[in-house]
Amino acid sequence: MTILLKQAIGASALLATLGGAGPLAAQDGASGTSFVEEFDRLDTARWYISDGWNNGKHQNCTWSKDQVGVEDGRLLLSFDAKPSGERQYACGEVQTVKRYGYGTYEVRMKTATGAGLNSAFFTYIGPTDKKPHDEIDFEVLGKDTSRVQLNQYIAGKGGNEKLVPVPGGADKGFNDYAFVWQKQSLRYYVNGALVHEVTDPKKLPNHAQKIFLSLWGTDTLSDWMGRFAFSGPTRVEVERLAFTAEGEPCQFDGSVACLVN
Repeated sequence: MTILLKQAIGASALLATLGGAGPLAAQDGASGTSFVEEFDRLDTARWYISDGWNNGKHQNCTWSKDQVGVEDGRLLLSFDAKPSGERQYACGEVQTVKRYGYGTYEVRMKTATGAGLNSAFFTYIGPTDKKPHDEIDFEVLGKDTSRVQLNQYIAGKGGNEKLVPVPGGADKGFNDYAFVWQKQSLRYYVNGALVHEVTDPKKLPNHAQKIFLSLWGTDTLSDWMGRFAFSGPTRVEVERLAFTAEGEPCQFDGSVACLVN
């Protein structure tokens, strides 16, 4: 279960103009190219910080630029009791400016702790970008950080959730989460191991999407995320994020893309 996200940037990205039959050219709107981000700084040419709104009544925090920072080569997304906008809590999110297509998406992160919280790495596009709602998710629910939830949405239809173990706990140390998105398959990996594969064409997104990292909370979705009870500030820490376009060389040693491209 993932909520339709309110986007900060409404303007459409430029169409890919690669020519020939390259993988990005096959998806309208995919303008992002391969990269590896190690967060020595927050590059505003690549990243947009969500700030000043919430995604709806289900969300008990306001996106705030003050909850986003970079320190010692890590992106920090925080959740804290700081009244902001319509909410009593503030939370952090970043999203890419550009959209990305078929390829390998990877993050190395340590998630937040606490019932009612959601630490997420995902891709998304939707109606505010004049596209159907397509999405691919890794979500760690703070009520049980021993597992990560996988999911994908196709034209607004979800219901593809799968929970897989995260040995040692997602909030206890850094773990690697990756998915390989191709026209005919979607494969999810945790710490380099394949944990789920989707080949049903009806369950495969096909629209280019933006990449998101976020931490947010809820007072209302307790059946899914657990009953929220604030016990102090918490945060997501991200050491690395990478995208490798399909067919291109992997971006760093140990990348899942080194195995599949």
